[in-house]
Amino acid sequence: MIAIDTNVLVRLLTGDNPAQYKASHKLFASEQIFIPDTVVLETAWVLRAAYDLEPAAICEAFRSVFGLANVSLANGQLVAQAIAWHEAGLDFADAFHLALSQDHESLKTFDADFIKRAKVSSDCRVERP
Repeated sequence: MIAIDTNVLVRLLTGDNPAQYKASHKLFASEQIFIPDTVVLETAWVLRAAYDLEPAAICEAFRSVFGLANVSLANGQLVAQAIAWHEAGLDFADAFHLALSQDHESLKTFDADFIKRAKVSSDCRVERP
């Protein structure tokens, strides 16, 4: 199994560099792939900030790759939860932080919007310190 960096996943999803897309596609077609949580998080940020993709497009792109039989994630169920919460209106990073914090009594933040949106998403309390 091989692990990939953010740029490999971004090239696969965007196809904006034909040579790198081809190399990325070849990897995904022939290897067992591990995608670290940090790559998932950074890819969401890149797709939003650099490619101006909407949450629905990011979630669709993630599902298309993360659902492949040869792709493994460290926290697949939590990533799936973060994707669902992102579609429901949470920022992807906030959704992922919350998903990873589910086994804790609370998640502390100064982000008032995150606090408000998280109340309908999870039993983990998101609150000010």
